[in-house]
Amino acid sequence: MQIPIAVIDAFTDKAFSGNPAAVCLLYDTLTDEQMQAIAMEMNLSETAFVKGMEEQGVFSLRWFTPAVEIDLCGHATLASAFWMIQSGWADGLDLIRFQTRSGELRVKSAAGRLEMDFPLIPTFTDTHPHFSEELFGSKILQAAKLERNWIFELESEKAVRELQPDFPEVAKHSDLGFIVTAKGDGDYDIVSRFFGPNVGINEDPVTGFAHCALVDYWNQKTGKTQFKAFQASQRGGELWLEKHDDRVMISGKAVKVLVGTMDI
Repeated sequence: MQIPIAVIDAFTDKAFSGNPAAVCLLYDTLTDEQMQAIAMEMNLSETAFVKGMEEQGVFSLRWFTPAVEIDLCGHATLASAFWMIQSGWADGLDLIRFQTRSGELRVKSAAGRLEMDFPLIPTFTDTHPHFSEELFGSKILQAAKLERNWIFELESEKAVRELQPDFPEVAKHSDLGFIVTAKGDGDYDIVSRFFGPNVGINEDPVTGFAHCALVDYWNQKTGKTQFKAFQASQRGGELWLEKHDDRVMISGKAVKVLVGTMDI
């Protein structure tokens, strides 16, 4: 069996930046084991699998890291919608609807970007049982808990960019991972990074789901509902965020970098 596959850089308009995701547009059904094996072979933070459903304009979407299937992934959703549009899978559709483990996710074109309608992830101010005052040498201004992750607010954008995490320590003291964030110094309202060694990703280049929580965190602090965000990984990526009640609109761009087939 030959599986068409593409690598898309998401949350960027330049190749070799943003967050790369592999996207498989499936004509045939794959087993969970086959999808996990493909994700392991691609060895990217996420590989997405899209398959048409009976209802017009509705598609099944699943995401796998090299190690596990996950419940929600922003950049691979953006990459999937982008590649569906580019390859003709979304011809005639003003709105792409994905059925996922996190419910229905919707993607549409808006203002020269792709806009994703995602669930807001609630955050709750708390103190981490191990990292209460400092995180790898950086002062913690405030911490917040969300399901299976933590947010740590650091003193500055510089502190976020220069943080040197101990990944075994992150793995030991987290479930899925840590989000670090700070108020932006210049072009961006907020900056962040995400570390997820327990799901096979020491540092994710750009993390869509993390911004579903960051919107809630920074909305509670500032009252703002719109943010321009930058994830300060080595590759870096831009996101435009807008809170609507219990939903988050996440917008970004994407570029194609590789197209091919995989024999399985």
